[in-house]
Amino acid sequence: MNILVTSLFVEDQDKALKFYTETLGFIEKNDIPMGEFRWITLVSPDNQQGTELVLEPNNHPAAKEYQQKIFADGIPATMFGVEDVQKEYERLLDQGVNFTIEPTEMGNVKIAVLDDTCGNLIQIAQML
Repeated sequence: MNILVTSLFVEDQDKALKFYTETLGFIEKNDIPMGEFRWITLVSPDNQQGTELVLEPNNHPAAKEYQQKIFADGIPATMFGVEDVQKEYERLLDQGVNFTIEPTEMGNVKIAVLDDTCGNLIQIAQML
């Protein structure tokens, strides 16, 4: 069994698409109109046939509440792997990204947590 698609609730699909492609560097795979919203999926530039990330609108009250509560509690909505957390942290800082946790070693992993400007905290992680 493989993970094909995973979703991330976002407040604004256009804003999220711009942040996740232009700032984080993901590649747009699908952008299909679906009534009021769109089916937007992104992939890693290093694995374009791999798992897709859906930028899911948070228009359902339960989705919005879930997103707001985990954000308020400082819980990342998801984690992305990077080769060098410190280097990625500095690259993103230069682009104006805000971090809630600076690069920190925790056992055999180094993490940092950023605000995606779309209602989520995102953890980046490097295996040491």
